[in-house]
Amino acid sequence: MPRLTRITATGLIALVFMASAVAAQVAIGFGGTPHDSDEPVEVVSDSLRIDQETGLAVFTGNVIVVQGDLRMAAAEVRVTYFENADGTEVDRVLASGGVLMTRGEDAAEGQNAVYTVDSGEVVMTGSVLVTQGATTVAGERLTIDLNTGDGVVSGRVRTVLSRDDD
Repeated sequence: MPRLTRITATGLIALVFMASAVAAQVAIGFGGTPHDSDEPVEVVSDSLRIDQETGLAVFTGNVIVVQGDLRMAAAEVRVTYFENADGTEVDRVLASGGVLMTRGEDAAEGQNAVYTVDSGEVVMTGSVLVTQGATTVAGERLTIDLNTGDGVVSGRVRTVLSRDDD
């Protein structure tokens, strides 16, 4: 290997390691288009417990939550809601026990997720894995703004960068 190529390769490797040590997060897109948080939230589960006084609904067993093109599946989902002049509105969806969220071709897995309906923000934690086509990104936390489709994976981020042969 010529000396210049060896120095360039060594420098590139050092740069990659320094960048990964400094930056513990990576930006991703999720879903590609803005999400409509005004869509109704549909929940299917094996059982449901509602506490009218606190505005809490607890769904357990094979829970599937659907809002437009957003899908979330988990062992348990807690939905907090409130009454207003227009009726009942969902405030937050808290999923736990292994969560899978999909939107279009994109998917994310983690241990827990909190979806704040009004802001359109989803925060997923616990061994997060994001899959977008052939690309995967893993980390400890995923924050997605469903209004823009922008997301950030943080906490010891791991991915494989490959050359596109097209």
